[in-house]
Amino acid sequence: MTGRSLSRSEAVARHDPRWMSIPNRILAVLCLMYLVLYIDRVNLATVGPRMIAELGMSNTQFGLAISAFSYPYALIQLFGGRVIDRFGPRRMLLICGAIVCVATVLTGLVGGMASLFALRLALGIGEGFAFPAATRAMATWLPPARWGFAQGITHAAARLGNALTPPLLVGLMALVSWRGAFVVLGLASAVWVILWLVVARENPECHPGMSDEERAELAPAAQQAATTPPVPWWRLARRIAPVTAVDFCYGWTLWVFLTWLPSFFFKNFGLDLKHSALFSGGVLLGGVIGDWVGGAASDYIYRRTGSLQAARRNLIIVGMVGAFVFLVPVVLTHDLTTVAICLSLAFFFSELVVAPIWAVPMDIAPQYAGTASGMMNFGFGIAGILSPLVFGAAVDLTGSWSIPFCASLALLLVGAGLSFFMHPERPFRADGPR
Repeated sequence: MTGRSLSRSEAVARHDPRWMSIPNRILAVLCLMYLVLYIDRVNLATVGPRMIAELGMSNTQFGLAISAFSYPYALIQLFGGRVIDRFGPRRMLLICGAIVCVATVLTGLVGGMASLFALRLALGIGEGFAFPAATRAMATWLPPARWGFAQGITHAAARLGNALTPPLLVGLMALVSWRGAFVVLGLASAVWVILWLVVARENPECHPGMSDEERAELAPAAQQAATTPPVPWWRLARRIAPVTAVDFCYGWTLWVFLTWLPSFFFKNFGLDLKHSALFSGGVLLGGVIGDWVGGAASDYIYRRTGSLQAARRNLIIVGMVGAFVFLVPVVLTHDLTTVAICLSLAFFFSELVVAPIWAVPMDIAPQYAGTASGMMNFGFGIAGILSPLVFGAAVDLTGSWSIPFCASLALLLVGAGLSFFMHPERPFRADGPR
């Protein structure tokens, strides 16, 4: 052994786990899932101006249609995690992918508010199980020291999907109309389903490609998917409640970005659809960087300090306060350049929150990772119901595209304050004090 670092080609040839291990393959396919599902989730925002005009909807009605996604999404977070913990992430994600594929394709055929609302409900069902299932997969297939990075890189892929969606949809609309664009995106979702079917197994013990060394690095409690004892629902819910509240505060602002950015640039600044899409994509790229930095920073802080409070809670507070600081100019100025830069920085800081907050349920209750993360993500689901509707109604009532951002400013500060009550350093024990 010379101590020389292996080149990438040598690592691949020797099946070095840094490049070609089964956990890394699982993580790579999960990244693709996050990218695809977020494109399917937020594509309505880009086609919104044309859809609103063609279907004769108001901003309030459009916001209601988008929020339909979050009704089943939020409810599934309460029980979906337990279903995932019992039946396994591989099977559940295959079902999720199939539902998302069909719902997206059929969105291209909508004839009005009712059919659009119904298909957004279906999409919410499909995606409702997906992220708790992905969290369960990460807790099962990756060592605890990589949980923050995994959440960061997968959500960075999601934000990359957000950033790609506006220019991608504009290009597809030019080629096949906005209706045809949904068909293309739905079929692309089927590709991910096939990849997951090929790569994943229900647990590491079933995968012949896993080495004993790799299995030894995994969290034992997180591998008990088939033997997890009954969930102590109320005690676990009380333990996760502060995390749920923080996630609601974060989710409110995220839904503002995902739902209204193209319309904000289109109507508030008079940009055409192409330039609105470009500005929106540029802002959302800030989130890609924020997610990656948040995950890497969280794991780095944890390795250096051994403190989950520093690695999770403190980073969440920095993210929320930073987002607040950079959203203030959006409310106070009408200069396009200033607003675009500040929105990008605000989104960067808000996305620092994602990796640590998704890692917190894994820290607290790895043996119930699917259930705990679902309970946390219930807050995000409720935000997804209220935020698009309230923002759209506020625009219709006031005629202002800046005033509705004030709710985000308030909730960011509330979320930063509530972060002190999460306590990721205190493991949850089913038979002990919470």
